[in-house]
Amino acid sequence: MNSPSIWLAVGAGGALGAMARHGVSQLALRAFGPYFPWGTFIANVTGAFFMGVLIVWLSMREPASPEVRAFLSVGMLGAFTTFSTFSLDAVMLFRDKAYLAGGGYLLGSVALSIAGLLLGFAIARAVL
Repeated sequence: MNSPSIWLAVGAGGALGAMARHGVSQLALRAFGPYFPWGTFIANVTGAFFMGVLIVWLSMREPASPEVRAFLSVGMLGAFTTFSTFSLDAVMLFRDKAYLAGGGYLLGSVALSIAGLLLGFAIARAVL
């Protein structure tokens, strides 16, 4: 889908998702300090959960418009979750020889993001 309305929907959702991501990072920094990338961790895990909920919700409400799907999934959640930042944070932890934290961050982010997605599926299927 290359229509202008899809591009606008992705852009608008992306702007909101990016601002939400920044807000989570700022809150996590204030709450937990700068010694572990909690903001990225929280954004990825909760974003995966909400993606699970969204996919179930959209599948039960077909046909959702392509603009709504693009706004919420590619735009908003795509900008909110931060896999590229996750990768950078992991590399920095290992570079700084924080091997235990780096390993925990890698395994925890992946495992809990997948668990979050599956939990989002399950809750959405039970509620919707």
